[in-house]
Amino acid sequence: MTSFHPAAEYQDIRDGVAAVCAQFPGSYWRDLDARRAYPKEFVQTLIREGYLGAMIPEEFGGLGLSLTAAAVILEEIHRSGGNAAACHAQMYTMGTVLRHGSDAQKQQYLPGIADGSIRLQAFGVTEPTSGTDTLALKTTAKRDGDDYIVNGQKIWISRAEHSDLMLLLARTTPRDQAQSKTDGLSVFLIDLRELKGNGVEIRPIRTMINHATTEIFFDNARIPASALIGEEGKGFRYILSGMNSERILIAAECIGDAKWFLGKGSDYARERVVFGKPIGANQGVQFPLARAHAHMMAAEAIVYRAAGMYDAGENPGVEANTAKMLAADASWEAAEACLQTHGGFGFAEEYDVERKFREARLYQVAPISTNLILCFIAERVLGLPKSYGA
Repeated sequence: MTSFHPAAEYQDIRDGVAAVCAQFPGSYWRDLDARRAYPKEFVQTLIREGYLGAMIPEEFGGLGLSLTAAAVILEEIHRSGGNAAACHAQMYTMGTVLRHGSDAQKQQYLPGIADGSIRLQAFGVTEPTSGTDTLALKTTAKRDGDDYIVNGQKIWISRAEHSDLMLLLARTTPRDQAQSKTDGLSVFLIDLRELKGNGVEIRPIRTMINHATTEIFFDNARIPASALIGEEGKGFRYILSGMNSERILIAAECIGDAKWFLGKGSDYARERVVFGKPIGANQGVQFPLARAHAHMMAAEAIVYRAAGMYDAGENPGVEANTAKMLAADASWEAAEACLQTHGGFGFAEEYDVERKFREARLYQVAPISTNLILCFIAERVLGLPKSYGA
């Protein structure tokens, strides 16, 4: 019998990931949140079970699965009450590495990433002065013989303290000398182990969620020319593969969050008795949860549509951005409904609602803001005049 449920054929993966997540209940995540600690045990277990190597080809020790399968893995982690932010970069960076990395780079790093001996968890793009205006970034990489010398600053680079490798976007041609506004940027796969304290300084930033985010300073950091991915100056188009996969995968996480909130809220509404009956019998409690569920279903469909297009070799920019926006909205709506259903108990740490509520709010802002997505759709799809940039 044909199933119309998105990614229905991956039920075995869902079950396997759920079994892993069952080993790490809410108390585990609450403890990490209180200590601002990295979920090392959780990440190691995912690696041991092969899930973090899902997109790495089998020849390099991975599972050789699709982006759709990776989306299912991340969705299930969030649906189970966990958070995949500690490890999802290992998946979405594959969009750049697998499509544009050299054979030598793949052979050097992918086996170690697959078996967990090497962590690729950092994506160095955003800067303090440019924000989402990627083309205005100021970090430079200047060729010096067999090396590049990197200077500049990155911000909101999560997991850099816990990563061995980082994908770095830097300017190799001054903006005023580039042939076009998208030329002159290059992508590098750099080894942070050799650079920390040797031209690279990583400073943690404390935020409202346990996201291990940092700012990174490059001061004449020397990296080998072999770290360059693809052709010099063409890096912006290379990272689009990574950005599209990032948005699709994070959208899947948002769908998982929405399902968690809806399940948690519905359970509480059935169990909580006030004035002699379950609060879930009241339409004022039912309707917000039901509406959030309907919006989650719609967002889920576009998430897996975008993933399917990506797996077919396309660069579905409109679909990936739309998926991220709608899924983030769906998770936030579900979060609001869940918290409101719990009332005062929603603010108590032991219920996990307040932790997940804080985590869900992030995706209205990152990895790209809702407003910029709307500008993108207005320009690219509706043909409206550009409202930002030159």
